[in-house]
Amino acid sequence: MYETIAFYLFSALTIGLFLITVMSKNVLYAMTSLAAGMVLISGFFFILGADFLGVVQLIVYVGAIMALYSFAMMFFDATKDIKEKNTNPALIFVLGGLSALALVLMFAAPIYNESIQALYPMHEGVGNAQDVGIVLFTKYLVPFEVAAVMLLVAMIAGIILAGKKMDQSLTKDTSVDDEILTQKDAK
Repeated sequence: MYETIAFYLFSALTIGLFLITVMSKNVLYAMTSLAAGMVLISGFFFILGADFLGVVQLIVYVGAIMALYSFAMMFFDATKDIKEKNTNPALIFVLGGLSALALVLMFAAPIYNESIQALYPMHEGVGNAQDVGIVLFTKYLVPFEVAAVMLLVAMIAGIILAGKKMDQSLTKDTSVDDEILTQKDAK
């Protein structure tokens, strides 16, 4: 029952956040919703009992998105399009508090629930990485392959998007080169 409610809640929130990511014209909103969506995807792994993959999802993907977030803030003038329409800060406070409470309950539930047991107990003489590999390549092979294909598509799309503007030189203005040479000569 608990898993079913959590699955539908995470599904609705994840779809909503990724729709914001795709449809938002503001880079900061898109990046924030992408990071939140990735956090909720780790919730799916926790529901399925794949705690290691959930933690890896949190560390790798959310960390990578945070790095991308910082690059986006550096490269784009993100403040020019932001016009906050919210006039009720109490609503933001309540929603933020409820989100924090939901995260605390999500991570604290396994501590207080005694019925949770490991589906795949550790084998004697085999390390944790080998156990994770056995489970990953047997029970979770299809999600693992789907994630690999999604990452490949994202990498190709990133290369294509970055390559579109590679024929435009940012240093066509020769005065910039002359200025750099002048500064080097001055030193």
